[in-house]
Amino acid sequence: MTPKITLHRGDITTDTQADAIVNAANNSLLGGGGVDGAIHRAAGPELLAECRTLNGCATGDAKATGGYQLPATYVIHTVGPVYHDGTRDEAELLASAYRRSIEVAAEIGAARVAFPSISTGVYRYPLAEAAQIAIQTVTAAMAQHPQVIEARFWLFSDQSFEAFDAALTTTADPRDR
Repeated sequence: MTPKITLHRGDITTDTQADAIVNAANNSLLGGGGVDGAIHRAAGPELLAECRTLNGCATGDAKATGGYQLPATYVIHTVGPVYHDGTRDEAELLASAYRRSIEVAAEIGAARVAFPSISTGVYRYPLAEAAQIAIQTVTAAMAQHPQVIEARFWLFSDQSFEAFDAALTTTADPRDR
């Protein structure tokens, strides 16, 4: 099966097709605002309890837990970089967060993975650049891990959706919107 990338508007926690939901987490993995807070609230207190056993996560890395009360079986927690000025390895760290999420998905047997737009909220990564990195990195990682057949990007705002749609349009790989 040819891997595909799909774009969706709305709340990532409601995805009933994904085997795993990627959480744009902070280094502690103990919850926060934005997508991180929404995922923790939707999953229930068991998620926080399991996260406490993981001893955090380095920026650019990813770790998996159960999905608990979410429709998805797993949550893949990844930590994107805080954007400063683009000269502190932010692009490589963001690419690594997406790449490691696909690698972890392959390890746990998650064929369909739901992604948020990592680092573009309070971490202030420029949206157009982040979308380009996300689409290119996920496309390449899925080619390396063919057991992951779909990356489902959930974008909350019209601006985010448009940035990811533009990035996807410039990528020559198959897609289904």
